[in-house]
Amino acid sequence: MADPYDDPEAFRMTLGDHLEELRRRLIYGLMGFAVTGALCLLFGKQMISVFCKPLIDGLLASNVNPQLVMTEVSDGFMVYLEISMIIATVFAAPWIVWQLWKFVAAGLYPYERKTITRYIPLSIGLLIAGDLFVYFFVLPLTIKFFLVFGLSIPMPEGSRAATVETTQPSYVQIPSIPGNPEHPPELGMWYDSVQQRLKLVVDGKIRAVQFGPENLITPQIRLNDYVDLVLNSLIVFALSFQLPLAVLTLTKINIVEVAGLRKARRYVYFGLAVLACAIMPADAITAATGLFFPLMLLYELGIFLAARSERQRAEALE
Repeated sequence: MADPYDDPEAFRMTLGDHLEELRRRLIYGLMGFAVTGALCLLFGKQMISVFCKPLIDGLLASNVNPQLVMTEVSDGFMVYLEISMIIATVFAAPWIVWQLWKFVAAGLYPYERKTITRYIPLSIGLLIAGDLFVYFFVLPLTIKFFLVFGLSIPMPEGSRAATVETTQPSYVQIPSIPGNPEHPPELGMWYDSVQQRLKLVVDGKIRAVQFGPENLITPQIRLNDYVDLVLNSLIVFALSFQLPLAVLTLTKINIVEVAGLRKARRYVYFGLAVLACAIMPADAITAATGLFFPLMLLYELGIFLAARSERQRAEALE
């Protein structure tokens, strides 16, 4: 028995029917989002830690106290909601896209649906690759560069601490422990060599004492600013990594030929460099090192896919 979706002529609806079908698909999509949203709210705090791991690793590598700050009372809660909803959207996206696809597919011919569904796995793979590239390469590289540069700025002349010779030590030596002691005493203090934090017990609770480097600048990074940077970077790279499919689409609808794409390389590369600097949420250095060079490779991948598609089309006509 033929699927009614195989022929849009057999699935004609009135405008009212189309709107009713769209409403039904949107309700199904929102229901899926509500389920994943409730689950993600249970693990939102753990996801904040995952988002902050590249920054914490960078601070630890620079021997800086690995803590973020919030300047508004609601910053922590708002970041928790923001990350939870974004993760929920990511997990619910396949279900939402499937509902929208069931609505749109009814108006497409079989060859159109076949063309679109053929490249869906590639699109998803490129999206995931873009986000993984940001998390494991771009963010650590960016954080390391700016922390090393900022922490290397010295104090002005005349403001630096002088070295004084003393016959009797006037300082207190704090023990270094790789973690927390099992039963720390009240007002006991120690240096946690694993987390690189100075810790103190007050009212039976362990507190972390903020400290920074001796140089002019000490990091005071806001939680919401850093999370916004991560989210914006993930979105930018996820969309930018769809470039091969954009190039393939241009050749499919005969706007440009493969030979023209090859001849225009130098101009396209220049445009990609300008685009990377314009859309990156951080800075031009990060754009040049983190986004521009992958875009060059992705453009070449788009040319390869377009050329292969042309060969397959020519072989089918022979």
